[in-house]
Amino acid sequence: MTIYGPLLEVQIKGRLQGILEEVDFVRLKDLEGGIKTEGVEGIDPAFDVMVRRERWRLFLEVKRSGEPRIVRGAVQQLQAYLSSNPKAYGVVGAPYIGPSAANICKEAGIGYIDLAGNCRLVFGQVFIESRGFPNPRQERRPLRTMFAPKASRVLRVLLEEPKRSWQVQALARRSGVSLGLAFKVKQRLLDLEYAREENKGLRLIKPEDLLRQWGASYSYLKSKALDCYAPGDPPGLEKTLVAYCQEHRIRFALALFSGAARVAPFARYSRGFAYAVCDASELAMGLGWKAVPSGANFTILTPFDDGLLYGAREVNGDAVVSDVQLYLDLVGYKGRGEEAATFILEQRLRPLW
Repeated sequence: MTIYGPLLEVQIKGRLQGILEEVDFVRLKDLEGGIKTEGVEGIDPAFDVMVRRERWRLFLEVKRSGEPRIVRGAVQQLQAYLSSNPKAYGVVGAPYIGPSAANICKEAGIGYIDLAGNCRLVFGQVFIESRGFPNPRQERRPLRTMFAPKASRVLRVLLEEPKRSWQVQALARRSGVSLGLAFKVKQRLLDLEYAREENKGLRLIKPEDLLRQWGASYSYLKSKALDCYAPGDPPGLEKTLVAYCQEHRIRFALALFSGAARVAPFARYSRGFAYAVCDASELAMGLGWKAVPSGANFTILTPFDDGLLYGAREVNGDAVVSDVQLYLDLVGYKGRGEEAATFILEQRLRPLW
């Protein structure tokens, strides 16, 4: 049996006990003044529960993390034991169990409970479900998030070639990060079940889920934005910017609506966008554009990380950011950005996945 810190197990058990005691036809069977517990190899102690006149035995498997892969392992462990015990019911406990892990338990017929307020207990005549509570304490790890600038370079490589199985060494080289960071991202993807190991490599299995999760916390304003005004419409200004950057060998790529217009035209737009690896103020001055606090018709973005231009390609002579970057930038843009992002997803990304 896995050994856990006593406080977490006590908290989970206490919450489970409190929920069951609120049901008027459920009684926790007392023996010598306490709940009967019994050690079972590989499974944490069980509770004896009377549901009206029906006796059930609950087995609780507590995990320090409620990430999908860890929860799936706990579910399999419980199922192996419960298969020969018809009046036994398994429950997975963790500090927080999110929607993906909860669905794993639900589909397997296993209960779950966390310290955030989420739970599902279905056995005998008991049906208790409470969900939608957020994680009150985000985990602090050396790799705080897969979506940090350098870590996300690995995701960009995977999303650009989602059907390929990647060796960690090759993934690190292609993304320009250390081998250690690539390995940590790999483990995180496996734990969250966005990827799996096959043919001794890493392959995405839920690229759309991963991209949507990334987009939910992303904003194009993470990059420094210089809003400008110049006479003309966005297509004309884009042409001017492209010619200037090519002449002065400035690395650039059209983005947001300007980029989408080249690969998946969705709607008319009143402001152009482009990433440029240079001093944006000097670029605007060279173009003869005026920086303005409002009324802009073009925004020059200075990328916060080189990874933003990974996968940029030439479309009819114009450099355009990758479809992944188009989605990320557009999905959080107020107005019609989310619709444009969905169009990119449906027309460009999903067919490749």
